[in-house]
Amino acid sequence: MNFDNQIVFFFSALGAFNGLLLSLYFALIAEKKKFSNYFLALLLLMLSIRIIKSVFFYFNPQLSNTFIQIGLSACILIGPSLFLYLKTNVTKKKVNWKIHIASFLIGITILGVFYPYVEHQTIWSKWIVKSIYIQWFIYILISYRFIKPIIEKHKIRERLKNIDVWLLSIYFGVLFIWLAYSIGAYTSYIVGALSFSFVLYLIILLIVFKNSKTATFFEEKDKYQNKIIEKGLLDRIVNGMPKIIEKELFLDPNITLKEVAIELGIPKHILSQYLNEKLGKSFSTYINELRIEKAKEFLQTKTNFTIESVGYESGFNSKSTFFTAFKKVTGQTPSEYQKSISFSSTL
Repeated sequence: MNFDNQIVFFFSALGAFNGLLLSLYFALIAEKKKFSNYFLALLLLMLSIRIIKSVFFYFNPQLSNTFIQIGLSACILIGPSLFLYLKTNVTKKKVNWKIHIASFLIGITILGVFYPYVEHQTIWSKWIVKSIYIQWFIYILISYRFIKPIIEKHKIRERLKNIDVWLLSIYFGVLFIWLAYSIGAYTSYIVGALSFSFVLYLIILLIVFKNSKTATFFEEKDKYQNKIIEKGLLDRIVNGMPKIIEKELFLDPNITLKEVAIELGIPKHILSQYLNEKLGKSFSTYINELRIEKAKEFLQTKTNFTIESVGYESGFNSKSTFFTAFKKVTGQTPSEYQKSISFSSTL
């Protein structure tokens, strides 16, 4: 093995080894255990088994067929593990994991017994492996609904929580690895293994920089714990907040927290604390809600305006941002809302 191959082997194998260690951590050691951690542990374990198989087969084509079968079979639980991990974190509800885990585990075991890889390599390469990759991708697609709200928050410039960043990293990391294996047939077989190491190291960096002792590393800490807003400042905020509406400061698409704080004569961190603690929302969410109320007013009165014009007149700087924010606040698109108004007026 030349030096270049040694480097490739080292990084790809190290990624798989670290994945195994992390899977054990989430399953057995992590403080404040959550049930979702077991799905994350399973996800990392299955990915690591798949990667280990890739690495050793790439550098040793005479690898045992039984080990190859185990590595390929592990892929069938990657998609379900991703789905269950995201669902339990986002919905906070119990899930029927047996449908997604036990059924596929039993199925691939029976398939492996009747069609072992050592005797049916053609069937595995042409049908079984492709079916597993399709199943993996289907789970990536249906898992997107748990990530979509986070992406929509980013579109309307709402601050993402640490757990949001964590879940995005996990989702797109798995998607990236699936893509790497999918194009591996056209590039190099080892691409999938290297991509796993790359993604894993990025996630480890997130963990290190977060420097948290919690189970998922990304649980939110109370930002304003033991910080009480002085009564004088609190009165100034309460009395001054109507100015934002009266002066329609929110119509400025580039309005910032600092500018509003200056208008109210208070420090910007105090205004941010007030919005988070008293109103339970970020500055961008608060401003967007005011803009939506103005947009609803325009949709009722400015019948000669196009939907896009309403968005710009209400303070949004793009059509997509307006549509996303409006749907999030009202549960309807602007056009649906306008039609409901017209229908109500005819009754």
